[in-house]
Amino acid sequence: MEIRRAEFKDIKGIMSLLYQVAEVHHKGRPDIFMGGASKYSESELADIIADNSTPIFVAESDGDILGHAFCVLKETGENGVLVNHKSLYIDDICVDENARGRHVGTALCKHVLAFAKEQSCYNVTLNVWTLNDGAMAFYRAMGFKEQKITMETIIDGK
Repeated sequence: MEIRRAEFKDIKGIMSLLYQVAEVHHKGRPDIFMGGASKYSESELADIIADNSTPIFVAESDGDILGHAFCVLKETGENGVLVNHKSLYIDDICVDENARGRHVGTALCKHVLAFAKEQSCYNVTLNVWTLNDGAMAFYRAMGFKEQKITMETIIDGK
């Protein structure tokens, strides 16, 4: 298995994974997430791949995309409250459901952490839905800790 930057030739494989991610979220929160959807279109994905501030890494084996990690390089400016620092945000990590248990996610995450260090980032951040117990456990096992928590209340009990 090789971890590398995504290329345009990877779009079909990445799109398949995006549908898998969306389905996990739809099953957990159908009140928020649509089924059968993808976060990005193929043309949006091509734009993301072309942008150096939004690197996507893929895990590939024998021409198959086994997983991806969407990232965003961010830099906070001094704004009166925050210290200026560079950060890498993990927007999405997904491992193909047929490749789970083969340490693909671990390899992707370690690659992202090494990339962040190469880019002189202060930290790596991400959001995870609490409905996804597997992801919560995975990120904790990779050394991530809660930084902040988003809370909600449903209006009118819908």
